[in-house]
Amino acid sequence: MTATQAASCQPPDPEAGIRPALDLVSRTLGDDMAGAYLFGSATAGGLRPDSDIDMLVLTGRSMPPDARKRMLAGLLALSGPRAAHGPSRNLEVTVIVLDDIAPWRHPPRSDFVFGEWLRGEFEAGAVPSPTVDPDLTLVLATALDSNRILAGPPLARFLPAIPADDVRRAIADSLPALVAALSGDERNVMLTLARMWVTLATGKIRPKDAAAEWVLHRLPEEHRPVLALAREAYLGDRGGEAWADRGQEVEAFVSYARKRIEELAQPRLESA
Repeated sequence: MTATQAASCQPPDPEAGIRPALDLVSRTLGDDMAGAYLFGSATAGGLRPDSDIDMLVLTGRSMPPDARKRMLAGLLALSGPRAAHGPSRNLEVTVIVLDDIAPWRHPPRSDFVFGEWLRGEFEAGAVPSPTVDPDLTLVLATALDSNRILAGPPLARFLPAIPADDVRRAIADSLPALVAALSGDERNVMLTLARMWVTLATGKIRPKDAAAEWVLHRLPEEHRPVLALAREAYLGDRGGEAWADRGQEVEAFVSYARKRIEELAQPRLESA
């Protein structure tokens, strides 16, 4: 393998994606931008081969329609394998209006969300709009747990903490949609279930590979191989797994993990 071929096999440089995305956000929001923060894999355990670059942006007011369209067009050109200037890491950008989270309430509302999983909708003409989403509580809790300031003051100045009961509610509220999205996204769903399980059991938000490792030691023997495979693929040790050939194993693990998550969440919700 030549040096050029070897370089092409490496994941895109995360810093090469962060700066253009931040510049785009800054230009689009102008003085309305209160802060921008890198979080997720980039700040908690390290980026894996397929990790997204997660950016949280706080703003003083809702984006007007023309700004939404400019932001969307810019992100489509910067994100993922179809980026205008060559393959890039997938970008996930969440914009939130400060008044929608301070004072805090669950479920919160996003003002604009971009992610590669939505590219088909965006290319068909959809434009991100304000949306109430229980999963956003988990996004914010993850960002509070570990982040890097890209612009503005520390995130905790705007959002000091999220109540543990709201994190539990967010997991319970998000669980059905996550499981419903299993087909075609098996690895991510299994690892997200592992993270939910760990968060409920320990109160800590861990990287997906660390969460899977924790869960593996607590699983019945018959469910361990498929979660171990998902963890290895996430770490880049194995790729191109044919999940359709392991459908029964995947569904059995998901069913077991879902029950454990519901058991851990429900008593606390009833007593809240």
